Amino acid sequence: MKKVIYLAAFVLTATTAFVSCRDNKEAEKETVIIKEVRVETEKAAPVEERKGILERTAEKVDSEVNKEVDKTIEEIGDDN
Repeated sequence: MKKVIYLAAFVLTATTAFVSCRDNKEAEKETVIIKEVRVETEKAAPVEERKGILERTAEKVDSEVNKEVDKTIEEIGDDN
């Protein structure tokens, strides 16, 4: 009787070990979802808008200074 119980316990343990260690291919299937998105971008900003505030201010100051220099040159006159 002991031999039958030991044999049954061994068979039960062996079958459990072999069955539980198997890879379950159906459960491990990965689901891959691909989502395509179209992104709309704004058109390139004009050159004036791409410049920083310091650059725009400096250009205005330069143009004003150039006007004053031109006026001064006209007042002095041409020596040629």
